[in-house]
Amino acid sequence: MTPSLVLLAAAAASGAFADLDVIDRQVAAFTGATIGETGGALTPVDRRLRLQPCRNGLALSWRTSLQDSVVVQCGDVNGWRLFVPVRRPAAVAAAAPVSLPDAVNRGDAVAIAISGDGFTVSQPGEAMESGPVGAWIRVRPASAGNVRTEPMRARIERPGLVVLPLP
Repeated sequence: MTPSLVLLAAAAASGAFADLDVIDRQVAAFTGATIGETGGALTPVDRRLRLQPCRNGLALSWRTSLQDSVVVQCGDVNGWRLFVPVRRPAAVAAAAPVSLPDAVNRGDAVAIAISGDGFTVSQPGEAMESGPVGAWIRVRPASAGNVRTEPMRARIERPGLVVLPLP
């Protein structure tokens, strides 16, 4: 049996494991926030862990510059390392809806492409609404002579092109 396995077996037999409450308190002190708070650990350290007691102390550091998890490392020769996820504040950008610029404006000449399984046909038309790429807008095919055509809804593919996919 290797020396590390002997130590692990001896620790397991004696019930001497690292105190997980101490690890939780040290993570809270490192982050400046308690468990569950913004900036603190998401959850307590998993109580099923059976870690060797750390005789040389714990070293705590941020895993990345994003500060999304804390690295807890035992400084012993055969020490262990834990990654503790941290609750981050909600992204400010996610709170504000992002408005995309219009790719097609009302009155623009557009190509109306009708696509199906293995084919695409197109014809000129006019946008009756404005919208960004991906938006569904009303368009009207260009009139042929005195025939007035009904508007239809199509998805903006890119500036100047709207698509009406067939099922």
